Amino acid sequence: MLKRLTALAIGMVLVALSGVAVHAHDDIMAHRECHQCGMDRKVYGYSRMLIVYEGGAEVGVCSLHCAVTEMDGHREKKVTTLLVADRDSHALIPADTASWVIGGRRRGVMTQRPKWAFATIDAARAFVASNGGAIVRWDEALAAAREDALPKPGR
Repeated sequence: MLKRLTALAIGMVLVALSGVAVHAHDDIMAHRECHQCGMDRKVYGYSRMLIVYEGGAEVGVCSLHCAVTEMDGHREKKVTTLLVADRDSHALIPADTASWVIGGRRRGVMTQRPKWAFATIDAARAFVASNGGAIVRWDEALAAAREDALPKPGR
């Protein structure tokens, strides 16, 4: 009986974990085009984001710029989960725990000032060593994206 319960518990854990992995991978199939600009999220798999609102509604976008545009355009909706692609592996990770890099030589997505997310601080450091830029916290990356999204005077 104990073996059967243990096997059942392990099976349930594996099913739960596989659901998380499938959800993270299937976000591209479920939201192929960026909700804001229409760009192909598979092509921009390294910068894509997934916004999950209270109630479970999901919005897929190609970049932090488009995520800010989406969230700021729907302030009445509560964001429950905000995931971003790790620049290296393309796996979705929580935006607020990612190590962010602003700037550098790599061209940004939907912005003049690039903003990249990494799953680890070591990966962010390696990127900066090769490409330049500065490592920042999530709140700084978000503020920079909001600043960059503002209309520029004279345009």
